[in-house]
Amino acid sequence: MADQRISLQQRLLQKLSPQQIQVIKLLEIPTMQLEQRIKSELEENPILELLEDDKADESYDEDNSDETQSDDEFSLDDYLNEEDIPSYRLAANNYSKDDKQVDVPYSSGVSFHDSLIEQLGLTNLTEDEQLIAEYIIGNIDEDGYLRRDLLSISDDLAFHRNIDVKLEDLERYLEVIQDFDPPGIGARDLRECLLLQIVRKKGKDSTCLAARIIQDNFEEFTRKHYDKILRKYEISEEELKEAIDEILKLNPKPGSSYSNPMSKSNQVIVPDFLLDNHEGELQLSLNQKNVPDLQLNGTYLDLMKSYAVNKSGASKDQKEAMSFMKQKLDSAKWFIDAIRQRQQTLMVTMLEIIKFQKEFFQDGDETKLKPMILKDIADLTGLDISTISRVSNSKYIQTHFGIYPLKYFFSEGMQTDTGEEVSTREIKTILQECIANEDKRHPVTDEKLALILKEKSYIVARRTVAKYREQLGIPVARMRKEL
Repeated sequence: MADQRISLQQRLLQKLSPQQIQVIKLLEIPTMQLEQRIKSELEENPILELLEDDKADESYDEDNSDETQSDDEFSLDDYLNEEDIPSYRLAANNYSKDDKQVDVPYSSGVSFHDSLIEQLGLTNLTEDEQLIAEYIIGNIDEDGYLRRDLLSISDDLAFHRNIDVKLEDLERYLEVIQDFDPPGIGARDLRECLLLQIVRKKGKDSTCLAARIIQDNFEEFTRKHYDKILRKYEISEEELKEAIDEILKLNPKPGSSYSNPMSKSNQVIVPDFLLDNHEGELQLSLNQKNVPDLQLNGTYLDLMKSYAVNKSGASKDQKEAMSFMKQKLDSAKWFIDAIRQRQQTLMVTMLEIIKFQKEFFQDGDETKLKPMILKDIADLTGLDISTISRVSNSKYIQTHFGIYPLKYFFSEGMQTDTGEEVSTREIKTILQECIANEDKRHPVTDEKLALILKEKSYIVARRTVAKYREQLGIPVARMRKEL
């Protein structure tokens, strides 16, 4: 008989409530999206409404609670007592809607796909040919490259559009697209992108040195094997430098940098926090300029109260309506409370970040930033590390010396040879300065950078220097070499 065993296992599972889930979701979104989220909730829930100024301090008075019985389908006591929050004033955070707020805009490139379609309409292609060319344009990514090969596009057209097209025709349509603006659009790799631009600039019959280098010696160029190029073309270093300078002026991502000068579309960074410095005293507030205040709809509450009084004579439809309103009331109160918890969590977290980095927030001196990780703030606030991560993600603070993402203030730390703890950001700043001031004909290697840091009392291994350099987006010494 087979051995049969029964085992018992005890597991501790944590199940999040709907309200907790809502708080988590609201924590993740910045102020700019919160406004849209609230508007969406207002459209979906009739129990929610905008708070009127003359009702800011009113609360619902439930004076007939004794008329509801314990065997009711639901009790108004559970929803309309004085401890509940019938309204939520988001502006009650040291912030006035009349306060002046300066949003900091930054230039935003518009999508170039519509422009390509417009240019397609000006070609001599037939309507059917334009349809195929438009499909090719649809496969061009935001950088302006056609990453898919024409054979795959041909298969797609045959399978999805029932269009049979030859590869040579696709190549011809692509050549038409590659004549569009901005130059370099529709290239299949970087080499073709740069070649399209230099040919557009110099003419299709151009035999200039820059074009020849891209065409025939692109690998040597990208690897900065300049000695091989010098020997092949028997040219001087000055001539090579002029050609390289011309290539470096070309745009490796023509799509992402495309901007329509006629468009006034700008994106703005809307800070989630506002920090003012009044004679050395830092004052933090939440930015709620465009976020509406909420309350529960009194008309619906009166209907529910009336039902509680006359429940015995209520029809089936009325009971179903009341059940629906109960669900909406639950949802409304959860949402209002979730927003309140969101704001409280944001404020508690940001206040601790400011306390931790107080010296930096006084004047914005980057060298005064102390090493700080998520766990540091989690310990100070008593919140979970994941909560601190959600708060710091995609959030910004406006200070008197600029706007910063919250992630900017977090960095790892290390010790100097004297035992002093410093931020890795400080070390990265020194690396940037060293590389910026290096002799570009003989760039500083990672090993040399490690020695320079050691001379400044920072004991950093060469592999760590390489990691920091890569995080800063700086290439290796060989790739930084210039003539």
